[in-house]
Order: sequence, then C-alpha cells, then structure tokens
Amino acid sequence: MERIITYSPAYTLVPTYECFNRCSYCNFRAESGTSNWLDISDAREQLLQLKLQNVSEILVLSGEVHPFSLRRREWIDRIKQLCQLSLSLGLLPHTNVGPLSWAEMQKLKQVNVSMGLMLEQLTPKLLKTVHRHAPSKKPELRLQQLKWAGKLKIPFTTGLLLGIGETKTDCWSSLQAIANIQERWGHIQEVILQPHSPGSQQEFTAPAFGLNKLPEIIFKAREILPDSIVIQIPPNLVSQPPLLLDCLEAGARDLGGISPKDEVNPDYPHPTARALKKILEPAGWKLATRLPVYPQYYSWLSQELQQAVKQKEQTLEAI
Repeated sequence: MERIITYSPAYTLVPTYECFNRCSYCNFRAESGTSNWLDISDAREQLLQLKLQNVSEILVLSGEVHPFSLRRREWIDRIKQLCQLSLSLGLLPHTNVGPLSWAEMQKLKQVNVSMGLMLEQLTPKLLKTVHRHAPSKKPELRLQQLKWAGKLKIPFTTGLLLGIGETKTDCWSSLQAIANIQERWGHIQEVILQPHSPGSQQEFTAPAFGLNKLPEIIFKAREILPDSIVIQIPPNLVSQPPLLLDCLEAGARDLGGISPKDEVNPDYPHPTARALKKILEPAGWKLATRLPVYPQYYSWLSQELQQAVKQKEQTLEAI
C-alpha cells in the first residue's frame, strides 16, 4: 500500500505585522504604528504573480488588533477583502488572525474554505512567563474559538507550540482538550506540532525544542487524537532527513503549507517540494498536494466556495 504525505502549495498575505500581544518567543510582530497595512492593490500585484505557479492556498496571517481598537472593524474588513481578492483569482483562502468574535467568525466563514488558530498550550502558568504580555493567549479564549468554529461548521486547523515552558503532561492535556472538541463537532482537520525554533527577533532566551523528542510527542498525539485529525509538522523546522522520516513513522501525515517564506519563522526557509521528494521517495513515501479544505468538509461550504474548490481541484489535476 502506497504511503502518502501531503502538503499545501501556499502563499502568505499579511494584512499587518502590528500586534497588541507581545509573546516573548515571537519573530513576527511589529509595534503598533510602525508597519503599513497591506493595501489591496499591492496584494493583487503579489497574487497575480502566482498565476503561473502551482499555488492553491492563500494563508491570510495577521498580527492582532485589540478587540476594542477603533481600527478593529477596518482590520476585519481588510481581511475579508483579501480573501475575496484571492477567490476572484481562483485561489483558496485560509485565515489565521487570532481570536475573533462570533460575528467576525461568521463574516469570515463566508470567504474562507477553512480557518485556523493555534491553541499553543492550555496551561495557565504560561500567562506568567511567555504570555505575560499576551492577553489573547488566555487558554479559555482560545478553547472558545475551537468550539465556536465547530458550532459554525468551519473546517479548522489548530496546534501546539512545543518548548515554551510546558511539561509533557501539559501537552497531553492540551491534546485531550482538542480531542474532546473534535468528538463533539468533528471540524478539526489538522493539529500542527510546532517545535519552538529560536529566531533573530525574539526576546525568549530558552533553547530550541529538542527535536529528538518530537517523534514521541507525535506518537502520543496519534494515540490521543481521533483518526479524523491529521497530524502536521513543519518541514523547515524539522530539517534533518532522518528525523523527518522518524516523525512520519510516528504518525505525522502532513507538512502544512509550503510557501516562499515562513512568516512566523522567517529564519527557517521552507524546503522545496523537489527537495522533499528526494528525502521521502527513497523511504517509500509519496509527496502529494492537497487543498486547504479536506474533501469531507466540502458540503459545509457555501455553493460559491464549493465551486471555487471544484475549479481548483480541476486545475491541480491538469498539472
């Protein structure tokens, strides 16, 4: 039986790098007022350059605007416009911009084939350390997002950040919380297991997560999570070929969005699909593309979004 590992050919649009959170391990954020918001015309120019490339997913990834900011509505509208622009060019949006209100999730559901939010870790002790200045990293707030996504029937991606001060017990508890939510609503497509990898901008001084421990985490996650959830690992952060293969043997089955730049980990370039195939194929794995929404969730989408997915499927099949 052929063994398949998937990835999504992706490109990232960043509405703004400005963020009211200050997570000490962050290599993405900019201070408020120091970064221009992405203009729709500039975004169009970027996306038009992708027409000749095999890209299916547009990841809309943003710093967070404070819930009570006077610019919050403008920010949500900008995100929606970027998604609409992507759809108009035959590309499929997946938005991950932090916790949203119920109304905001309803609004963005109309223009996204899937959405996401990292759970990171549920232990409240991190609110005294790496999340001390990050109000939106409250565990109950992020759990609420996962539940709301289920109630709204939004195909969803979440995940854990490893190596930020949690224990193994914390990891198992966070995974069990995801499993419980999946049993209730069944909307979680993927769980990302992302090792902390130090970057050039962060304040956090802890060393990188020990990658030799990752296969064990994956194996345990596969035991805890329902089979309906795919485990994803980022290949730019697990770059040693033997270790990458060990992670697949332990139960990982997806490599996430492969794009020109990892905006969250800009110090770690993504490998190309060709480079990954050279690692995977000799070990008996086939690298296959996927869309940012899994087939079992197509019926949850509006007719307009279903049509966009169908057209993109046909485009990929023709390549």
